[in-house]
Formats: sequence, structure tokens, C-alpha cells
Amino acid sequence: MRVLVVEDEKRVAAAVRRGLEAEGFAVDVALTGTDGDWLAQENAYDVIVLDIMLPGINGYKLCANLRERGDWTPVLMLTAKDGELDEAEALDTGADDYLTKPFAFVVLVARIRALLRRSTTTQQLIYEAGDLRLDPAAHECRRDETPIPLTAREFSVLEFLIRHKGEVVSKLEILENVWDFAFDGDPNIVEVYIRHLRVKIDEPFDKASIQTIRGAGYRLAADGG
Repeated sequence: MRVLVVEDEKRVAAAVRRGLEAEGFAVDVALTGTDGDWLAQENAYDVIVLDIMLPGINGYKLCANLRERGDWTPVLMLTAKDGELDEAEALDTGADDYLTKPFAFVVLVARIRALLRRSTTTQQLIYEAGDLRLDPAAHECRRDETPIPLTAREFSVLEFLIRHKGEVVSKLEILENVWDFAFDGDPNIVEVYIRHLRVKIDEPFDKASIQTIRGAGYRLAADGG
């Protein structure tokens, strides 16, 4: 799942980013409303976490822009403590939920997951490739009826592959969608997680669902291998 965080307080934005990435989300951060509006137009996100007081355009205007463009990505607005008027205006401009500052990170994650469960695309989609089944809303992976425990990042990599089953996806595409578009670490981290997935979803079941396409990337077999 890909999240856009629009927050001008750099320490808050960095902390939220680290925490969400540890939960398996791909996170993009914008420090101004203008940049956030641009990123929202350029990329598809599953949830947008949006502060109100921002340089450039404020959170209310950004949210209104999204809705005027027909973008119904769930928006979690960050409001001032005891700011009842902020909360009311957040909902009136199209936000789906709000969270008052300061907030506990575990509450932020719970609110994001609740929005994902309520969104129609997440709620209705269960991905299947043969007997391999992935349920994003319940965060469950199974082969036939056998549950397969995955870490948050493993789950995210597999979700991206199964959403594009039968297609070749490059290492760069996986990095941009599972980590973020500005990832500057070792791109070989993708190979590490592909290996982890093979050990968990293929080898115990005598399957070979994740194929390496030399010079191009990886492909999850549409029939689950």
C-alpha cells in the first residue's frame, strides 16, 4: 500500500515515514501543500495523510482540489488539538477521517488501516494466482488453505507482484511502489525479499511461482506456479 504524507514539520514527517515503512507501506512525503497536490496528481495512492497548516496551499484546499478532480483517495486529516472547527471543516472539504495532534503512532496506523478496509477497492479485492491467495484487508496469505506468515515488507512485495500477475515488473518498479519513488538505498534489497518469498510461498509447496526474467525483472505466474 502506498501512502502520501503531506506534513511541513520535518521531524514529524520523518517519524511518520519511518514508522509506516516499518509497517510495510511505501511512503512519499511532501513538505508543502503545493508539492503534495502535485504528487497526488502524478501518482496513485491508497491513503493520503494530510496536515491542515501547510506552506503553499493548505490542507483544506488540497483536499478540495482532490475531490474536484474526482480523486476519492481516502484522506486522513491531521487537525489541531481540541480543534472542533478544524475537524468539521476537514470533513466538509472531503476528508474521510481526522486525527488530532499530538497523536500516538499506533492510533495513526489503526486509522489508516480502517480507511483501507472501508475503501471499496481494498475491501472487495482478494488477489489469487492459482492456489495462492492474498487478502490485503485481512493481511492474510494462503496456499490453498495453508496460512503463510509474511512480514509487512514481504507482504507488500508479494501484493505488488500478484496485482501484476503474468506481467514482467522491473526491480525499479518494485522499489518505487513498495519502498518509494525516492529510494536511494541498495536496489539489491529487492532480490533479498524475492528470495524470502520463494522460501515461504514456493519451496514448501514445490512451486515456482516467482520467475526471474533475466535483464527485465520478475514475474509472478498467473497460475501460481
